[in-house]
Amino acid sequence: MRLKLVTATSMLALCLFTAAEGAEINQDGAKTVKETLTKLLPEDWAKSGFITVNPAGTRYEVIYDLAKLIAKTDPATFTIKGLTPFSMFATPLDSGLWNVEGDNKFNVSGHFKGPDQKPTDFTYSIASLVYTGVFDPAISYLRSGTFAAKDIKMSSKSETEEVHATIASMDQKLSSADSAGGNGRVDFAGTGSMSDFVEQVSGLQMPPVEFRAGSIDFEAKVNGLPAKQLRDMVFFVLDHLDEKELSPEDSAKIKGIVKEAFPLLTLFSETIGVHDLTISSEMGKGGAKAFGYNLAIDGPSDAMRFGFGLNAQEISLDTPLMPANYASFMPTNFDFQLAVPNLDFASLGDALMAVDFNAEAPEKSGEEMAKKLFRDGRLAVEFPKISAKSDVYDIDMSGKIEGRVDTEKDYSMEATILARDLDKTIASIQELAKTDPDLNQVSFGIMMVKGFAKTDPDGRSRWDISISRDGAIAVNGQVVKGPDGPDQDQGLESDQEQERDQDQDAVPAPPQQP
Repeated sequence: MRLKLVTATSMLALCLFTAAEGAEINQDGAKTVKETLTKLLPEDWAKSGFITVNPAGTRYEVIYDLAKLIAKTDPATFTIKGLTPFSMFATPLDSGLWNVEGDNKFNVSGHFKGPDQKPTDFTYSIASLVYTGVFDPAISYLRSGTFAAKDIKMSSKSETEEVHATIASMDQKLSSADSAGGNGRVDFAGTGSMSDFVEQVSGLQMPPVEFRAGSIDFEAKVNGLPAKQLRDMVFFVLDHLDEKELSPEDSAKIKGIVKEAFPLLTLFSETIGVHDLTISSEMGKGGAKAFGYNLAIDGPSDAMRFGFGLNAQEISLDTPLMPANYASFMPTNFDFQLAVPNLDFASLGDALMAVDFNAEAPEKSGEEMAKKLFRDGRLAVEFPKISAKSDVYDIDMSGKIEGRVDTEKDYSMEATILARDLDKTIASIQELAKTDPDLNQVSFGIMMVKGFAKTDPDGRSRWDISISRDGAIAVNGQVVKGPDGPDQDQGLESDQEQERDQDQDAVPAPPQQP
């Protein structure tokens, strides 16, 4: 639900106002605002009357009556009750911006039929939704805003599944600033939190499961966003929805907009932190004191880096499915970080500029685009950190794999593995082997691997592993496998082709007619 309130409010305000300097609040102005709001909507939506704009002192009141929008919906397919009008107030500022604010609540219920024609009943309520913000007509988006919702409840029930969810409160903030590089680009930043999240899921094919989180925090940033160009793209698409083919002039126009928009951003990042997470079911209970997720894209357009990560601390698991003697091997902490560097979005953008939007996509277009994005098809995947810790092991790994997007054979790897208290790990596995003899092979294998290890000053065992493109493998500088020989499969295929050719040559010619 990250920034969904921000996005929803902004979409309702899309194209809200085109001029504000010294505007007089009157009925003519209200009519102009309404026309601006409805001009890009489908004709039947615009004529439904679901948007009303009235002068209200020093501001305008915009009323959204969504019940009118769905009045002609087939009740056998979709019905909703309790959908009352909600309003937003907009005040023009001398700067050309608009203050927007609202204080609403929702309490609706109904049912719908999905693509499988199975009915689903639903309810949705928000006891209080209060928001304020500053809207910028130049980019058709909010420059800043604060949003607060309380007592959120959602539920759905079908023949096969039932879901209930509640959130005690949710708060969000949005801010922006002009990018350092200028050119009309904008930096956006958003933060938010929710408290006391509870979700219960049950179904015919699964026992009831409950998810709980004491709190959830999130943060997102996007720098260098071409907000105006993105708005122009949306408007262009809406203006040409009914056209089967673009004219040369329109094709050149949209390419110009896209070219001006590249790069689409210079940085995007988001992090989510879940605190006091618990998952309960008939099979037991588990959770973590903290669970985190992060994603980031940054760097110059011809060498961007994509990063992704997950981590958890103080993991717990209480279930009869986990044998007691294996419980100590359950990780209590883990961290997984992955990155893909040197993504060439600049070349990808140039390739997109050469595309004929009216032509059918060639069969190899995806492969060709991948070679542009990954610099002639070469791919690198970095693992800055992969770690897991339990009562009987403590392992850290980092490394890098390089290869190609069009084959799985041409690759190389450099990795470092660090392990603390390896003797303790071996002893624990040997203890388990008393009841599971198959684990003797595991402990024997770890002891063999230990023989290749170096010892760091902090006492950890270290393995620096190198796998070359020719298949050679070295551990801590010691060669354990030489380069691969000729491709035996390829030689076998050549022999088979020669045999087929000989068989064809040996086929007798058809008899001559007398």
